[in-house]
This record gives sequence, structure tokens and C-alpha cells, in this order.
Amino acid sequence: MIELYYWPTPNGHKITMFLEEAGLPYEIRPVDISAGDQFKPEFLAISPNNRMPAIVDHEPTGGGEPVSVFESGAILVYLAEKTARFLPTDLRGRKAVLEWLFWQVGGLGPMAGQNHHFVQYAPEKIPYAMNRYVNETNRLYGVLDRQLVGRDYIAGEYSIADMACYPWIVPHERQQQNMDEFPNLKGWFERVRERPATVRAYQQGEPYMSRPAVTEEGKKILFGQTAGSLKR
Repeated sequence: MIELYYWPTPNGHKITMFLEEAGLPYEIRPVDISAGDQFKPEFLAISPNNRMPAIVDHEPTGGGEPVSVFESGAILVYLAEKTARFLPTDLRGRKAVLEWLFWQVGGLGPMAGQNHHFVQYAPEKIPYAMNRYVNETNRLYGVLDRQLVGRDYIAGEYSIADMACYPWIVPHERQQQNMDEFPNLKGWFERVRERPATVRAYQQGEPYMSRPAVTEEGKKILFGQTAGSLKR
């Protein structure tokens, strides 16, 4: 059984998408990031970066003690190797999937995340910062749109690369992106959205979506962290 430490953010959705596709049994352990659950000692023991998602695999390959994994990209690779699914084993296929997985965790996610921050949450509107990240998000959408020319999925067959990218495209309107400008991306987005496992994965987040909007205190928790503050 997989314990999933989760909150319904793009990175959280990546992992429920995989678990639903693979049919692995799992239990959700909610981590309310605006309430500070990510700083609890029991969570930091498995996720030292105080970020969700994280997992604990109680039945690791080869047996032995439970295995914990943090960072969404690492979790996807771990689960793909555990199940031998959604990550090709041939050299070129594996290389392509990992390229696009790293593209997401190193580019699309951080840039779209800064887009969200400066457009939605920053206490003052800074036009330069807003334009910088909205434009960079737009550039990355274009990169993905070109990759999807003649392809149903990012690296050919459906893979962890698609699961990594899809949740970061879901909030395209908040990111001030017009999907009609990216026809290949739009077609891919609709294909992934319609997969039964994707529907089930997003349903897993519904019980937590009714929580109150992020408060000012919650913003301090989410956006005010320093090395010093985490020691207190």
C-alpha cells in the first residue's frame, strides 16, 4: 500500500494520476499547506524540503523496510519503475520521457508557479514580474505545442511526462494563456482530461477543494519561509 501525502495542487495531482492509471492501492494523508501541515516533524521526516507530495511505499520492490520518496518527479520515476509502466525501458524511449519530465519540473512548473504567485497572490502588482512570468509561460506552452505536432502524447505513448505536465496546464486561464493559440497542446489536453484515471484522480481532490481560500496568515506560511524561520 502507498501512503500519499497530498494536497490538491498541480504537483499533488500528478501522483494521483499515476496511482489511478496503475491501479495501485493507496491512502491519502492530507497535508494542508496553508495551515502549515508541511512543517510537522512526522512529515519533515519523509519530505525534508517541507513540500508535498511525498509517498511511503509499504511494499517496496524486493521487500524490506518501507521506502519514502519526496519530490513529484522522483515519485513518478519511482512508481514507474516499481510497476514497469509509463516509462519505456528502451534507451531512446526512456530518454525522451525523462527529458520532458525534467523539462516540466525544471521549467513549466517553476515558471507557471511564479506566474500564479505574481498574478494571483503577490500583495502588490508588479507589472514587470507579471509580464515576465506570463510571457515565459506562453513560451513554454509553445515549446510543448511544437512537441505535440503529429503526436497524441508528449513522448509518443502515454507516460509520466504527460502526467507531470497536464496538471500545470489545467489552470491555463489563471496563467493568462489562450489555448486556441496552441491547437496541438489543446488536443493533447483534451485527450488527457478525458482519460478515466484523470477524472478519478481529480475527484480525489474534491473533498479538500471546499476548504477556505488562502488567508493572509496562510500566505505568510506559504510565501514567507526562510532558513531562519523554519528553525523556529
